[in-house]
This record gives sequence, C-alpha cells and structure tokens, in this order.
Amino acid sequence: MHKNKEDILIHLEYSIDFVKKLLEVSEENWRTPISKDKWTVAEVVGHLAPWDEFLLNDRLPYLLDNTPLPIGPDVDELNRQSAEISRSKSKEEIISNFINVRRNLIITINNLDDELWDRNLNLGETSLTLDEYLKGFKDHDLHHINQINKVVNVASL
Repeated sequence: MHKNKEDILIHLEYSIDFVKKLLEVSEENWRTPISKDKWTVAEVVGHLAPWDEFLLNDRLPYLLDNTPLPIGPDVDELNRQSAEISRSKSKEEIISNFINVRRNLIITINNLDDELWDRNLNLGETSLTLDEYLKGFKDHDLHHINQINKVVNVASL
C-alpha cells in the first residue's frame, strides 16, 4: 500500500465518525454559524459531499484512464449551491448523504493502484500528484472539522 493511502483512508473513516456524532447536536447548534457572517454547521457539512462527488466523478475516473482532466466547477458557485440546498434539508438527510458519498469515496480510493498515487495531475497551470491532491482534500476536511468543533465540541458528545 502506498505510504499515504492508509493515512487518507483513516482520515476518511474518521470524518464519517465525526459527522455521525453531529446527529446528537441540537437543531439550534446545527443551524449556528461557525463564526460571524459564515456558514452554519449544516452548510459546512452539506458542502462536503458535492466535493466528494466531484472527486469521484470528475477526477478519479480520468486519472484511471490517464486522460486530460475536465475543467472543475466554479468553486464559489458550487459552494453557494451546496449551502443553499443544505438550508432546506434536514440534519439527517445532510449527514446520510455525506456518509453515503464518503463511503463510495473510501471504496474507490481503497481500490486505486499504488502507482496512481504518484501520477501527476495537471490542473490548469498547476501540477501535483494524486497523493498531494488527496492531502489537500484531507486538509480541507480538517479545516472544517476544526471550525465545527469551535461551535460544537464533538468530543464531548
């Protein structure tokens, strides 16, 4: 197994456990902004699954075929749409969707051949390996997990 594959898989499992614990959070805390003029906990969690789906549908398949990557979505627009959708869905729906998509991502990443981890991805003028790209996803998750923990201390649940 590639040296960082296990780390990414452990993180993805951890993120599911973390989000599952949010089922215990009150509706008030679920709908509380992470800080002034920022998204709510619901919106933060709700925007993660669309990015996982993007990785599953618009990055990993192209890497496997070694074909050029399609242009990614407008980040601000995808995030805006995800936050808007999250405002109209229940906590259970948002969390269930996150878990289902994240489990698919775990299966897909687990099945990736080790040689793919060091293959370069060319994203516009940026070139990075799949390993670096997935570390970026992990860092993105951890950033939001830390924000959520400032509103709701998941460890105390």
